[in-house]
Amino acid sequence: MQRQLMFPSCGPSCGRQGPFHLPLWRRQLAGWLLLSCALSLSMAGCSRPVTAEPSENDKGVAVEPPSERKAGRRSGAELEGEEEAGDHPFPRRVDAPSLEGGAGWINTAAPLSLRGLRGKFVLLDFWTYCCINCLHVLPELKKLEHAYPNQLVVIGVHSAKFDTEKLSENIRQAVLRYEIEHPVVNDSEMLIWRRFGISGWPALRVIDPEGKLIAAHGGEIDFESLDRFFRMAIPFYKRKGLLDETPLEFELESHRQVPSPLRYPGKLLADAPTDRLYIADSGHHRIVVTDLAGKWIDTIGTGQAGREDGSYEEATFCHPQGLALLGQTLYVCDTQNHLIRKIDLATRQVRTVAGTGQQNRGIWPGMDQLDLRQPLDESKFPSRWASPPRKIPLGSPWAVHVHDGHLYIAMAGPHQIWRMSLDEKWIEVYAGNGREDIVDGRRVPAVPPRLDRSGFDSTYSSFAQPSGLASDGQWLFVADTEGSSIRAVPLDPRQAVETIIGTSELPGSRLFIFGDRDGKGLLQTAGAAFNFRARPADATEGPLLQHAIGIAYRDGQLYVADTYNNKIKQIDLKDRSCRTIAGTGEAGADDGEPTFDEPAGLSIAGKRLFVADTNNHLIRTVDLEGNFTVATLSMVGLAEPGRPRGESSADGDAAR
Repeated sequence: MQRQLMFPSCGPSCGRQGPFHLPLWRRQLAGWLLLSCALSLSMAGCSRPVTAEPSENDKGVAVEPPSERKAGRRSGAELEGEEEAGDHPFPRRVDAPSLEGGAGWINTAAPLSLRGLRGKFVLLDFWTYCCINCLHVLPELKKLEHAYPNQLVVIGVHSAKFDTEKLSENIRQAVLRYEIEHPVVNDSEMLIWRRFGISGWPALRVIDPEGKLIAAHGGEIDFESLDRFFRMAIPFYKRKGLLDETPLEFELESHRQVPSPLRYPGKLLADAPTDRLYIADSGHHRIVVTDLAGKWIDTIGTGQAGREDGSYEEATFCHPQGLALLGQTLYVCDTQNHLIRKIDLATRQVRTVAGTGQQNRGIWPGMDQLDLRQPLDESKFPSRWASPPRKIPLGSPWAVHVHDGHLYIAMAGPHQIWRMSLDEKWIEVYAGNGREDIVDGRRVPAVPPRLDRSGFDSTYSSFAQPSGLASDGQWLFVADTEGSSIRAVPLDPRQAVETIIGTSELPGSRLFIFGDRDGKGLLQTAGAAFNFRARPADATEGPLLQHAIGIAYRDGQLYVADTYNNKIKQIDLKDRSCRTIAGTGEAGADDGEPTFDEPAGLSIAGKRLFVADTNNHLIRTVDLEGNFTVATLSMVGLAEPGRPRGESSADGDAAR
């Protein structure tokens, strides 16, 4: 079989290097099931950097098609429950474990069982809603569900990484936010995860109409690979009369959702000189413009998901996030489209300036100039690893910042900071080697690590799903979300990446140490006794965050949206002390004793900190010069898409 370049997916937080270790026989079973399959699920990779050679975890994963492999050929030891191959395309099937043990079900009126789904193919998607790679899989699964509505049932198995993600209500909010249309079970105790031998996020398991486990996959995957698999698998079961194509309907959470002027606002930008507030109304796929008091001024985008350029009334976005303002130009992270959009506020026109509309799967700028199918020839390497911005795919851009003729981009997908010239001539990787981790050091390797593995040396910086940016003019401060850390990237390219607070000094488990603790300095360990399956108690000193997404800077202070702790925190850069200034930690929308629900975006105008209170569908403010009092902004005149502009359905109240 021809060897192919493998692409990156999750880092240690989303893969086999995490704390959920499996017995050897379960790991062997997962790989053995793949070898037994006579159809192909192409591997996208998981939990490791990309290399020109498959890792031991990948070998044998991309299995051969029937024309190249006899269906009855056997490999590995006999396992209990195995069937004789005969002419079956899946000769090594085993009984699928049960789905029992979930803490709750979403998008269905009652729990589902594999026995009750006999006659259907069932695809289990093991995911956790913090994980960018899991989010990348969701649109591919939606395409698959629409392609095979009567033959396939997709079930999301939500096996949480973070404590907050174990709550069914928070999973329900994620199901609504990401427009998930299939049933989801809350596997908060990891029971189903262990039963199916999962070792990392995301992971897929395929069960045939007879309740047999027939295929497994770890890492991201595209619709085309899944479509090929089912186009080859379905005819056999149809010929045998084993396929039940009766349509199934589920009770979706979206059918009960109350309209709201804002829906899951992700990021925002407050500009005091112009008295403007720009809101990434992510769930409505649009940008909302109000004054700083919340009075509606304009809306950019139709409210329908898409990637059309044009006027405010014609343009479309898909789950936009980060915003940056330069004069009359507003830059937008069009996150799920993997694009950077540029809005001319004077002419009311939207234009795409970076990205192809496809997800980046491990290609650095400059690599598009090489023929990666041929043996590597260093003499053909470009003098600079950069590309025209419209020629290279992006990967879930989540935040942007303008500085000195450049647009800095928090590229959550490849775990890096990219930089684009404002004249739109080139884009490059500015910091991060692409390995998901919290590591300080040199900004970026001279050669992409996919071409030269020395780039994964620990002397180079690594990030973990960076999702927020702010700056003091000397440093770019990064909310490095999956590592629950705050990083500092030098705007002087001669300097190295640092960590303000977080896990960079820990010898291991850097992506699994999180919590809610105020304090000072970097996390330290209890000496030589540090356990590589560590939990927060092993980090005896220093502040703890939990999946912080938003960040803002003012007068030597950083303000952090500690998203999964439902708090706003302040970091004094003089001594790196961190304290809570708003939020009790409980989810809610109260102003008096302030509560938030997964706040994700921050911006400062004057003495007020504006907060995108995402799950509350609200914009909140924090008074930075008083006692940090919290108020809810009244969104006057704003309506959800489909209603006349200026006519509000809820007078600014959020739908819960």
